[in-house]
Amino acid sequence: MELLPTTLNRVANASLGGVTVVVFAVYAAEATWAVGAVPLCLALAVRGWRAGVRCEPGRLVVRGYLWTRRIERARITRVTDFPAVRWTTPGGGKRWTPVLAFVATPEEPAGSRTRKRDSAARLRTWATGRRR
Repeated sequence: MELLPTTLNRVANASLGGVTVVVFAVYAAEATWAVGAVPLCLALAVRGWRAGVRCEPGRLVVRGYLWTRRIERARITRVTDFPAVRWTTPGGGKRWTPVLAFVATPEEPAGSRTRKRDSAARLRTWATGRRR
């Protein structure tokens, strides 16, 4: 099961990197160091577009702006209201992975907030479903 924000949210997430690509590309005409920032900004734009969660049978894949975290389903202890996934490492360490794609703000449209809230609820249901 793939859980993603609305298309409008995905565009907004990608624009963080997209706008900075344009700024650095224009600035690169005068400052050569800015050329190196363009690929990083492009990567940020792509990761912003792809931010979300994929629930596979044995694991959870959380795609964020900077990294992708793969968490074994059996190691998930709960999904918080933030939303974030609390889980334990094989050695017993406690970890917390935020799901930034589903963080809602009062300023965004009600439809987007509802979709994020529903996605977090579906994630919570999936995570607790293993205990049946």
